[in-house]
Formats: sequence, structure tokens, C-alpha cells
Amino acid sequence: MKDKVVIITGGSSGIGKAMAERFGSAGSKLLITGRNKTELDNAVAELKGKGITVVGFQADVSIEDDNKRMAEEAIRTYNRIDILINNAGISMRALFSEVDLDVVKKVMDINFYGVLYATKYCLPEITKNKGSVIGISSIAGYRGLPGRTGYSASKFALNGFLEVLRTELLKTGVHVLTACPGFTASNIRKRSLTKDGSQQGESPRQEEKMMTAEECAEHIYNATIKRKRTLILTTQGKLAVFLNKWLPSLADKMVYNVMAKEANAPITK
Repeated sequence: MKDKVVIITGGSSGIGKAMAERFGSAGSKLLITGRNKTELDNAVAELKGKGITVVGFQADVSIEDDNKRMAEEAIRTYNRIDILINNAGISMRALFSEVDLDVVKKVMDINFYGVLYATKYCLPEITKNKGSVIGISSIAGYRGLPGRTGYSASKFALNGFLEVLRTELLKTGVHVLTACPGFTASNIRKRSLTKDGSQQGESPRQEEKMMTAEECAEHIYNATIKRKRTLILTTQGKLAVFLNKWLPSLADKMVYNVMAKEANAPITK
């Protein structure tokens, strides 16, 4: 990874920031994006303090032109792009029967269309350098989660897009990784949208019992080096994918029961 130019969307916190530290510590040159300028500037300063080569670029992945300018900035700064890590994402929690459909659209715009935009504008450089396109998906992209209509739909769409992209680029030397963390400690649940679009504020799950963002970043880094096709993390995540494939009716019941145990769950026990 030394001297590889890596773009990480949503790189100012959580898994994105942890990946920036991991790739940067290996000698990669980074461009990270974020919507909040203060958080982005703080993350860049922290990374630079660790000797990492990094620039920040304020962008909203759901805006196509921001992604175009992001790719142009990376080329202007480093003269190349080797790896794109589509990490920026948002979650939501509400029953479909109660959710404002604008909330679902916002989640799709960020989690799915944001990946399409970023990949579209970075792909020519990545193809030229036989680099990597990485999508940070979720177990929710294999198994629908009650109360996460928009989130699961966006991740299913992302998995499908990455599968098509991988197949189309099969003979080009480009590596496409679908990375699916299980529940990982990050800010995503605190910033998760409720049925009316407001932020949830507090995580409904026990964050301290989850995989850390740093552990997740290490797995993704290693999968990138090995040019793996898919990465499914955590025992719970692997079990959910397995059961959903082979025993889907049982998976329905188990997933319902697990999600019903969340604090203030939208479904009843």
C-alpha cells in the first residue's frame, strides 16, 4: 500500500477514519471526505500528527458534482487514484408503515447513489492503475433487518452494483471488494434517522460489546491487500448470512427476535 493513493469517503469518523489511519500508517497517500468541515479538519490534523500524508475534501456524496470534484482534487494533488473506499453512509430506524418516504430516499441517495457517483468519476484512473473499488456494505445487504427499510434496501442495491461492476471489470485487473461489517462501534447509529428524518441521537445497542472500528479497518485493509471478493465480519454476521441462505424462515424469526431486543425497538418482542 506504500505510495498508493486512496480516497475514503466519510473518512472523518468511525470506520472511515480508522481505515484512514490503517492505510496511512502503511504509507498510502490519502484524500478523505466529510460533510462537516470542523470534523474533517480535526481528522486531517490528527492524521497528519501521526505522520500520515492526507488532504481533506468537504463533500456530500449524494451530490454528483461533489464526487466529480473529489476525483479531480485527488488527481490534482497526487496525479493518480489507486483505491476508492466507498465508506460514507447513513442508517435509519423506523417501521416502513410509519416512515416518511423522504427518509428512505435520503438513505438511498447517500448509501447507493453516492457510491455510483464516486465510482463513476474515479473508475478511469483506477482502471488505468489496476487498482481497487471497495464498497463498505453491511450484513443488512444480505439479510433485511426490520426497522431498517431504507438501510437494508440501499445495501442490497450496493451489493448488486458491486457484483455487476466486478463482473464487468473481470478482465481489466481491477479489484472489487464488497466488505460487510456486522455491528461495529461507530457514530452511525447515533446519526441514524428516525421516521421523520430527525437524528436518533443515542445508539439503541451496546456499542462497547461490538467490534471496534479499528478491528474492522484492519480486516478491510488485509482484504484489500489480498484482493478478496467479499468480506463478511463477526460471528453473528456470518451466521445471519448462512441462515438466510439455507434456512430463511428460521432466519426471519431469529432476526426479528434479535432486533426486538433493541432499546425502544420499533417492533415488539
